[in-house]
Amino acid sequence: MEGYERYTTMTFARERRVLTVTLNRPDVLNAVNAAMHAELARLFNDIAADRETDIVVLTGAGRAFCAGGDIDWLQSACDDPAVFEQIAAEAKQIVFGLLDLEKPVVCRLNGDAVGLGATVALFCDIIIASEAARIGDLHVNIGLSAGDGGAIIWPQLIGYPRAKEFLMTGRLIDGAGAAELGLVNEAVPADELDARTERMVGKLERGAAQAIRLTKVSINVGLKQLAHGMMDASIAYESLTNISADHREGLAAFRERRKPAFGRGRE
Repeated sequence: MEGYERYTTMTFARERRVLTVTLNRPDVLNAVNAAMHAELARLFNDIAADRETDIVVLTGAGRAFCAGGDIDWLQSACDDPAVFEQIAAEAKQIVFGLLDLEKPVVCRLNGDAVGLGATVALFCDIIIASEAARIGDLHVNIGLSAGDGGAIIWPQLIGYPRAKEFLMTGRLIDGAGAAELGLVNEAVPADELDARTERMVGKLERGAAQAIRLTKVSINVGLKQLAHGMMDASIAYESLTNISADHREGLAAFRERRKPAFGRGRE
């Protein structure tokens, strides 16, 4: 599609003035690699400049929304901290890109959203989830601090005690449970996801576009203030855990399909 030709890890489709963006690495559950991370970092600024788009639908190809960080990419950042420096800069651009974008973003949560995938989904404006989709910030399961924005958005949606439980234990919750807690707007059977998403988009299309945009801007003022106050510290803490023995053990355990033995060789 014109204006988005340079993107390689996502596809774009336009109907009327609605742009559907699909994360497109289905063979690895749309896991984020270096290329997708860099593209997410500029995506929302590009959409802001797109004069043909009023509403965005964000979804994933295949059976997942986004499985979080690609294991090889995470390993490269662990082995070379300079790689993580680039990740850190882009992580802020992703979060602030979503918060600064005035156009409403509807997340069609078609499947699992894990780690950064959960962060991106939860920073969308309206989230319609499949009941079968699972959501979780699993950073701690591989020995990383939740630094890419999860520590900001989860407490705002479900409160601090519940957010701490999910983020500190790396627990997953299904779509129905997420809707019950208020983590997402609604959870529907998978075969109803398209129709429900289209109905929500239709409501936004029929509304007063400027009023809707500026209402989003007003709501996001507090979130942006919070993000400005937290992102640098959160990313710094994640950078510390990126070079930890526990993170190396977490990556090794993931590759070897076993439970990690954290705490060994602690400095």
